[in-house]
This record gives sequence, structure tokens and C-alpha cells, in this order.
Amino acid sequence: MRLSLFIALMMSFVMLTKAAEVFPGADEKSPSRSQYFSWINNTNEGPTEEQTLINLAFYQWLHDEYGMTLDIYAFDAGAIDGKRFYGSMDSERFHNQFPHSFDPIYKKAKAMNTRLGLWGGPDGFGDTPEEEEARINMMAGLCRDYDWALFKFDAVCGQLRRDREPAFIKMMTESRKYSPDLIALNHRLPLTDAGKAHMTTFLMGGKETYIDVHMKNSMTCPHHRGGAISRELPPGLARLTEDHGVCISSCPDFWDDDLILQAFNRCLILAPEVYGNPWFLRDDEYPKFARIHNLHRRYRNILVNGMVLPASYGPYAVSRGDSKTRFVTLRNLTWKPVSYAVKLSKEIGLEAADNIELRQFHPTEKVIGEFKSGETVKVEVLPFRACLLMATTIPCPEVAVTGCDYEIIKDMKGKPVQIKLLGKPGTSSTVKLHSDSRHFKKAYLNGKRIKGFTEGDSLQIEFPGRKLKYPWHRKLATLKPTTLPDDAAALYAATCFAADSNALEVRAIQRSGPTDIKAVKEARDAFFNQHVFKGRGLWDRYMFDDDPATSYFACMRLGGEGINGGSLRLDFGTLIDADQIEICVPDIYSLQTLKEQEGNVHAAEISADLKSWTSIPFIHGEITKINIPEGMQVRYLRIEGSLPRISEVNAYRNGRSLDRSLWRGSNLFSPYAPMKFRKAWKGSIRLDEITPGSYLCIALNGKHGDEGAYVALRAADGSLIGCPDRAPSFYANAWEAANFSCNANYTYYVPLTPEMEGESYEVVVIANDGCSNDLQPDVWLTANPIPFVSRELTLK
Repeated sequence: MRLSLFIALMMSFVMLTKAAEVFPGADEKSPSRSQYFSWINNTNEGPTEEQTLINLAFYQWLHDEYGMTLDIYAFDAGAIDGKRFYGSMDSERFHNQFPHSFDPIYKKAKAMNTRLGLWGGPDGFGDTPEEEEARINMMAGLCRDYDWALFKFDAVCGQLRRDREPAFIKMMTESRKYSPDLIALNHRLPLTDAGKAHMTTFLMGGKETYIDVHMKNSMTCPHHRGGAISRELPPGLARLTEDHGVCISSCPDFWDDDLILQAFNRCLILAPEVYGNPWFLRDDEYPKFARIHNLHRRYRNILVNGMVLPASYGPYAVSRGDSKTRFVTLRNLTWKPVSYAVKLSKEIGLEAADNIELRQFHPTEKVIGEFKSGETVKVEVLPFRACLLMATTIPCPEVAVTGCDYEIIKDMKGKPVQIKLLGKPGTSSTVKLHSDSRHFKKAYLNGKRIKGFTEGDSLQIEFPGRKLKYPWHRKLATLKPTTLPDDAAALYAATCFAADSNALEVRAIQRSGPTDIKAVKEARDAFFNQHVFKGRGLWDRYMFDDDPATSYFACMRLGGEGINGGSLRLDFGTLIDADQIEICVPDIYSLQTLKEQEGNVHAAEISADLKSWTSIPFIHGEITKINIPEGMQVRYLRIEGSLPRISEVNAYRNGRSLDRSLWRGSNLFSPYAPMKFRKAWKGSIRLDEITPGSYLCIALNGKHGDEGAYVALRAADGSLIGCPDRAPSFYANAWEAANFSCNANYTYYVPLTPEMEGESYEVVVIANDGCSNDLQPDVWLTANPIPFVSRELTLK
């Protein structure tokens, strides 16, 4: 044993002396590669052939529809190795997941110029020479047989035994004989220098980016990605690190700002990098998703050259490119718009020239203008948004128009170019084609031919709608301290019933709405129909689906219960005339810790308006029956404490079941009494003007304690409006891991509807004694997306 250890150490020493000769798949000047990896599309149970092929069909659709190329599709945990174990492609487990090995997946990926990658551990070499050789052959075989592009080595699988380091080095050396550009990611592995020499990257800050699970806001913010867009730069702008990419699985809003900074600001070796479930986006967001990828790919060779800009450009501003073309990324981490002075000179890395064109590519596209070298241009960046600019001294090949903002929908070689022209409602713009390096013969506006536009004529565009009188993003009020209102319990109930306890992924899909795209629908269905997802009981709809195989669970990732024991809450969506409500569990065990035919400690409570509640005692059973008094209409039901597992909830009138299509439920919110609310703040607002996508942000600036402050609105007629969303998110029945607790700077959100325009509301914050008396609650009105009206321009 001592001799073998000595030999292993000597081999390590020899390998260390050769470390300088190792090429780790890329260097600092290697162009980025776009990647998707499958973590939280599956968790540690691993991916399957069927689901992977469906996911690849989504990327094939992006390729065919928008000309987007994905460089790497990487399997995350569980394809071969898993959490705390090493696997084999000869195992029964692997053959169950991939009955045809990786062959059909490789074939489908290769057809769209995509290569594959794999998550695993650094060891797996066993305890015998035969086991060691088998592991090396398997990993190198992926490169030999499938042109593998990436290995991700993660401590979640296991650490590398010191005496197996020579085997690890041999494995990497053999693999790169077939894939010289093989990327190797080091996720939290304390390797020696000899081992590190074979790794391409390290995990930046040790952080994952699952929004509100591993990454949350530390400030109040109009969306959930304030923490993500506040990320620091890697030391020295090093590109051979990995920032875990942009997670699109929870809280998708403003994903594009996150991706702009990941791809153009940090611009690491893997960029743009996305993981999770990008099929959760809205149908109208896929053109932007593809545009970011396509734009980055076209300029990736020059984006490797970066420089940090002076502090006057704002936090973490970077310019990338060559002496002729620079991409500048700016950001605003405040509640008000900020203007930055951009100097078109060596200050951003640009050589002197007679004419410099400045364009914006995000959040909208627009031609800002042509300027002389050394001129300074003011550029406004919206609150908590990113901005991408291009300054160039040479003709820009990107199609553009002057006179208004726009969005490129499609721009593929040999096909018509589709551009969405953008303007504020009730305004007009004089638009002109700006495309020096590309020529078109025909132009159409909303399908109607327009003559002369492709020859240089300008076009007057009218954007329909009522002209805005007020800024669409504006502060409405700062709330003032007051006494706890008499209806505090009802205000708390309003938000508890407006929100839910569903998995963050369910909330994401509800935000995006249904899709008309076949590939998107199939990828969504593949995710939500996984037996693992259904088996974890993470969706309230499982109580209303007539499927005895599904159930709604109290959050097992939070120890099996919610805040202060949680409460079952049911919102029937409208008043119902029921004489009996039934709550079914699949078996007697699912009543635990309750017992069959025992009365509940707390009565069920029903209400029509959240203010007046009627208590109804009941007895537990596999079918628990709650009898409603004659003549009493019901909208809401609550039972203190959460049943661990509910399979169905039904309501009846004279033996006939009632429609359940509007029903919703939750189980993690606390009962009112244990919250011990003692403090309050309030203020009045009037919604003078509402645009599509408008919502209120109630920013609780300061410390309030975990779950220590809640917000609701009181209308002039006395009705109550709860907040269905909050950053960081309300606790969820967790798909992968429990979401963040947070003791400061909550932001509550209330979506607005057209009928709310012109109405006045009182905004009320209720809090417990743990909340600071210095809390400053501000109310902001904003919108997402920016309230533009669009016209579609087609160029042929």
C-alpha cells in the first residue's frame, strides 16, 4: 500500500512538471461557446433519452425558425454519475434511462451543429486496475464516439481521492486526444495544481443561479433578478471561469437583462449559457432569446477582448471588442432612470475615426446616431435594467431603421427580415431603412406593400392608442406609520389567498401562459409530466384533477409543514352554493399525524369576503366531509395546519359535483395568530393611468424579519386586493431546493387591470415586532414589457 502511494505521488510530481504543457481545451482568447445544461429540468434522478430528444427538438425549432445555433447541450446530474455515486454506461440504471445509449441523441444534436456535455464526478476509478481502466475508457469513449465537448466535475458526486489523481490526469489526456477543445468545469473540487492544469474553469464565487433558491435580491427591486444583474465581474475579467449561466426556471421576468450581462459583460468561455427550462418563456420572448444568441455568435471572436470602464459608467461596466467595434454593457441598480456619459474614444477601446455609429441592442434596439471621435453621448439606462451598446467605425452589417426603437424578430440568410417597430401609443415617427451593407427590394408594413422604402424613402408611422400623460414608471407614495388596522387579519388573508405554494416552476408557467408553439408545448409537457415531478406533489391542481395517482403535499423540503405549521387554504374563484365540501386523502397513513374519525383541533372556516368567517367542526377520514350551513355561499375555506397529502377536493350541491376550473389552493402560509402582527404603515394612491403590463411594486426598504411583513390593498368600496407575488418569492413546495428566507427588503407586487384605472386605493403594510420602526415602504408603478405599440415591418 505504501509503495503504491509512493508511486502515485511520484507520478503526480511528474505530471505537475508537465502541467505547463497541458492545453485545457481553451484559453483566455478562445471564443465563447453557447451552452444549455439540464439541471432542474431534471434533478438528481437524471435525464432520460425521451425527455432529452424533446428538449433538443426545442433547440432544433430555434435553429430552424431563427437561425440560432446551440454549441453545447450538456446533461447534468444523473445521466451516468449521480449524487454521491459513480455510474457506468453498462449499468441497468443507464440502460433504463438511455435504452439506445447516446446514439439517437448524438445524431439529433449533430444535425444542428450541437455537441454534447456531461456532469459527473472526478473519480469513479474503483479500487482495481481493471475498474480504473474501464472508467478511463468510458469517459474517453464519449469523446471518441460522440465528439464530446464538455465534462463538468462536481463535488456533489464526490471528491477525487489523492491516489487516483494520476488516473484522472490520464483520463483527461486520453479524452483530449479525441476532443482537443474539451471544456472541463471544476465545481468546488480542491484539486492539486497537477489536476487543475487539466481543468478549463472554476465556479465563479461558488454560486449557482437558480432565482430565489440560490440567488436572491439583497435590495428592493421591481423584479426577482436584482441579485442576478448585480453580480460582480470575475477577477481581471478572466474568461476561464464559469458563472453557472442564466437560470430560466423560476421567476423568468427580466431574464433578458440577466442574459445580456452573462453573454456580453462577463462573456466567459461558456456564453450565452442557460439552464433549467427556457421553454417556460412566453411565445413573444423567443425572438429576443434567439437574437441574443445570434448577435453574440456573430461577434464572439472580438468579444474576447474586454476592459473595465471607469466608475462614471456605473457598476461593473465593461467594453468588449476590437479597435473598430466595441460592445459596451451598462446597468442601473436604482429605482430611477440613470444617464451615463459614453465617450467614443480610447476610453472605451475605440480608435479615432471620422464617423462613429452608436447603436443600442438592449433593452430595445435603436440607432442612437453618428458622432465624431471623442464626442460624449448621454445614454439613459432604465431602473434595474441592463443596456447593451455597439460603437463602431465600420459599416454595421446589422439591419436597422432610424426614427424609432425596434426589435429584430427574424434575420436569417435567404429569408425575409422581420422587424417590430416600436413607439409609445398615440405618437408618430418618421422611419427610414438603415442598411448600408445589405440591400432589399420590397418592404411591407403589417402585410401591406410600401413603395420607395427600400430605395431610401422615409415612412411616417402612426402608433395607435391613447397618448400617455404620465411616465409609465413612477413613484406613487411613501407609506407612513399607523396603528394596526382592525381588518389586519383580512388584509393578511387577502395576500395569502392571492398567492400560492406551488413550485416555482409552476408559477413560471402561469406567468407565461399557454403556448402555440408545438416544440415549446412538448418540452413543457415533458417536464411537468415527469413521474418525479408529479410524485413530489408540488402543484395545487393535483387536488382538482380527478386523478387518484396525484396528490398535493405539504412541502417536504421544509420538513413537511409550512410557516408556523401552515394552513390549507382554498379559493373557489367565485361564490359557490355548496352543501358539502370533501377533502380526500389516498390512504389512512396520509392523515398522519391525525387519526381516522378524530375531530380536528381547529375547525374549518369559510368566508365569502375574507372578512367574516364561520367555523365548522369536522371529523377526519380518508374522505373528510365539511357540511356547509344552508343558504351560505362560500368563496374561501381555510383549515389551520396542513394535511400532509391531499389527493382530491370536491364540492357538492344536492349530490351533484360543482365545477372546479377556477379553484386554487395553498398550504404553506401561516395562520394569522402566530404571525403576531403589531405594526402597520399605510398610504393612499390613485391609479391615474395604467398601461398594458402595469403592476405595483411595494418596496419594503429596511429590516422586517423573515416573513415579518405583509402587504395588501384596500379599495374605496372596502374590498381587499392581495399581492400574488413577492421578491424573494413566497415559500414554495420545492422542486429542487427550498427557496430563500430573507429578513430585509421584500418587494411585493400587484398586477393591475384596466378597470383599476382612475381608482384610489389604500396600501397597507402589517408587520410584527421584529420589523424595524425605520422601515420605509415605497410604492412604485411600473410595467413589463415597456408599454410600446408595435407595427411589423418585413423586408425582402
